[in-house]
Amino acid sequence: MTLVAAVDIGASGGRVLTARVGPDRLDLTEAHRFPNTPLALPDGLHWDLGHLYSEVVEGLRAVAAAGDVPRSVAIDSWAVDYGLIDPAGRLLGLPYHYRDVRTSPAVIAAVHAASDPDELYRANGLQFLPFTTLYQLAAEAGAGVGAGKPGPRTSAALAGAARLLLVPDLFGYWLTGAQVAELTNASTTGLLDVRDQTWSAALARLAGIEPGLLAPLVTPGTVIGGLRPGIAEQTGLPTSTAVTAVGSHDTASAVVGVPAEGENWAYISCGTWSLVGVELDAPVLTTASRRAGFTNEAGVDGRIRYLHNVMGLWMLQECLRQWAPRADQRPALLADLLDQAGALASGGPVIDPDDPQFLPPGDMPTRVAAAARASGQREPATPAETVRCVLDSLAAAYARTIDTAEMLSGRRVDVVHIVGGGSRNTLLCQLTADALGRPVLAGPAEATAIGNILVQARAHGALSGPGGRGRPGDVSLEALRALVRRTTRPARYLPAPAAAPALAGPRGD
Repeated sequence: MTLVAAVDIGASGGRVLTARVGPDRLDLTEAHRFPNTPLALPDGLHWDLGHLYSEVVEGLRAVAAAGDVPRSVAIDSWAVDYGLIDPAGRLLGLPYHYRDVRTSPAVIAAVHAASDPDELYRANGLQFLPFTTLYQLAAEAGAGVGAGKPGPRTSAALAGAARLLLVPDLFGYWLTGAQVAELTNASTTGLLDVRDQTWSAALARLAGIEPGLLAPLVTPGTVIGGLRPGIAEQTGLPTSTAVTAVGSHDTASAVVGVPAEGENWAYISCGTWSLVGVELDAPVLTTASRRAGFTNEAGVDGRIRYLHNVMGLWMLQECLRQWAPRADQRPALLADLLDQAGALASGGPVIDPDDPQFLPPGDMPTRVAAAARASGQREPATPAETVRCVLDSLAAAYARTIDTAEMLSGRRVDVVHIVGGGSRNTLLCQLTADALGRPVLAGPAEATAIGNILVQARAHGALSGPGGRGRPGDVSLEALRALVRRTTRPARYLPAPAAAPALAGPRGD
């Protein structure tokens, strides 16, 4: 048995877990949980990274206090957001939140004027999303867009930066002193060449930065370093505790934790965002793929996560914030509203959850009602009707996305796996099966942490392959998923008769 610790930070909260892993064992224990609350400052929306880092350290301290000494620690988080480090290694200001409005239409237009969207897609393979790191940097570079050098409107932080680190890489730097860029998260930035999986100097300059700002790339399973002496003293863990790179984009880890078998499956990593797609061996870079809004992100072991970002449970979370300002009231309210929504008849309003109007925080119920009204449908009149509208709309979007993924990739989908927190939403899972007309397997909810843990365990020899060692070449991704199947029990949802036409709407567009 090998003990490892996973730090898993999402857009709304984080946790530190430990796991004992062996060939037929995967036991998770939560050591610490904490909220992730953004900061609305006069200059925009930011992440409170100081608070998050202190909670990571507190979580590792809790691990040590329990008498556990993990062989390795690894961090995963959301994608695209970054911190800028000065030549002395200091963080230059609080990183912006991807929902901040600084990536205005004018910034996007400037980038696309410097690079044709088809050429850009062939280079980085990414779905157009205004918060992609490339566009965030273009906003920060001001008049330097496309030049790779500071312009007159470049931010002071960017002008003084020696290194850019994505959020999990920044935490890894603070723990170890090593500045690296993990590949799966790097692939979400728009700065990585999708074909050869290396930083692209041309894309960096398009964003308005010098390529040297980007840290050396590492792949999942690489040991970044041991704990700094000061961190070891703070946490009570030895300096020999390895910090290991995993799929540091939380979706990359979640896809590792999908208990899938064979090839003909799709996944929905369902949380604040829903990442919906299939796993491929090579990117799909056609114009049709770009126009359909599909992205080609790096997965563990050289796989491609061919997916589309759907707005996800963010819409439901924002509705709950509007109805219940106190966070402690929301779980009971959600349970009650889901019961009421499930009792409603099908055939209610269905809106497009990918509409950009749903991206910012704020009064989500009003926006949902307005979208229904604008499309000529009856507005949801009660909170339960709003919840049903959101869930029906997500299910319809999932069905359209998976049908389109099949068409564009040529990969047949016989079963769909929902993992992440959304797998606990039984109404959403059933509506998704109905919209798809295919079976849905829901769980594990902890897929991201499981994927993080399994890549660590493999790297440190806990799982033996034909060579008798735990290196990536010896233990396949399929073997990791087989262990998930042996140690978890997904819930199965079958489509209700004649349900799909009522929910799915147009397909393959």
